[in-house]
Amino acid sequence: MEAIGVLLTTPVYSYLEEKLDSRFKLFRIWNFPQKDEFLKENSDFIRAIVGTPNFSVNREVIDSLPALEIISSFSVGLDHVDLAYCKEKGVRVTNTPDVLTEDVADTAIGLILATLRGICECDRYVRAGLWKKGDFKLTTKKNDFFKENSGSIRAVVGNANAGADRELIDSLPALEIVSNFSVGLDKVDLGHCKQKGIRVTNTPDVLTEDVADLAIGLMLATLRGICECDRYVRAGLWKKGDFKLTTKFSGKKVGIIGLGRIGTAIAKRAEAFNCPISYYSRSQKPESKYKYFPSVVELASDCDILVVACALTAETRHIINRQVIDALGPKGFLINIGRGPHIDEPELVSALVERRIAGAGLDVFEKEPHVPEELFGLDNVVLLPHVASGTVETRNAMADLVVGNLEAHFSKKPLLTPVV
Repeated sequence: MEAIGVLLTTPVYSYLEEKLDSRFKLFRIWNFPQKDEFLKENSDFIRAIVGTPNFSVNREVIDSLPALEIISSFSVGLDHVDLAYCKEKGVRVTNTPDVLTEDVADTAIGLILATLRGICECDRYVRAGLWKKGDFKLTTKKNDFFKENSGSIRAVVGNANAGADRELIDSLPALEIVSNFSVGLDKVDLGHCKQKGIRVTNTPDVLTEDVADLAIGLMLATLRGICECDRYVRAGLWKKGDFKLTTKFSGKKVGIIGLGRIGTAIAKRAEAFNCPISYYSRSQKPESKYKYFPSVVELASDCDILVVACALTAETRHIINRQVIDALGPKGFLINIGRGPHIDEPELVSALVERRIAGAGLDVFEKEPHVPEELFGLDNVVLLPHVASGTVETRNAMADLVVGNLEAHFSKKPLLTPVV
């Protein structure tokens, strides 16, 4: 068959160029500085144009190619093609609908979450080493303060970073309640509180949606390179060339460690992206429709994205170790919105540096606010400063629960969210 001349108007994805090269006589117009002269010399030979929105196929271009039969647009948008004139001249026009719908919709959701939750700003904040500068450090006056006030302090309000350990509890003989400004209780010595008759409350439910939203945001930001794209545009690099292709999110297999309130909320959101869901927990949940795996290694081997959403306990500390990371593999992504010590951090850093996993989205770290500096220069990780529940609305609701539990206790009414 006679070779068919195809005009490619702008550099495109290498896969497409290879396909065109193998089937047609491909002319890359950017290789010909004298465009008008080139078109004149080859006008009778070029029967098709493959274009993108960056090159206008207008009346002038169409008229310069009398043998033109079809314009195949590498885009769903056709604003760069003079459709009316093509119709008048009998030139066929095609585009690429449907196949890009999910990716564009995924990106829209990713941008909404990244914008509202400040994901890229958070990533820059951590990479710049600013998190540790924002942390308040207690001084040596702490012991004097407790000694002077120990008899009058009846309640402690803790959070994810500072709770109530045995030393603090024993230093406050009048302590009656620990009202935690967090759902996690790994910073509270629950056994010692129970032994001493001290009540403990936390803030479940009110932060579930925000944490689940951020988990999805981290998945999208990590797989679609949203923060890296943001840095690329800010650095003025786009005009030097298009950003590299990223990884599709919709349809990826999502494995969740811990199918509690937050894990279930993440699963429901991921389902909306047509993601098959599986999980690991201490025991199988008979009421769950999701596939259960009896070990984290088996779960990691079967999923594309592994999400840590369980409570931090002695059993779940370093639940993500080298064996799990290797099972996840070079095409797998790790998302952590649980607690930093869930992950053996040096092993994860090594895996990211060596590209033994595809990427990670991390909201928490083992020694917050200190983040391994080896991560700052990597493009396959998104770094957030423990902000999963960090919205105005949710923090206000959490604060209301903390105060409500204190008021209930001192009014001798039932606690709103009792733990001990």
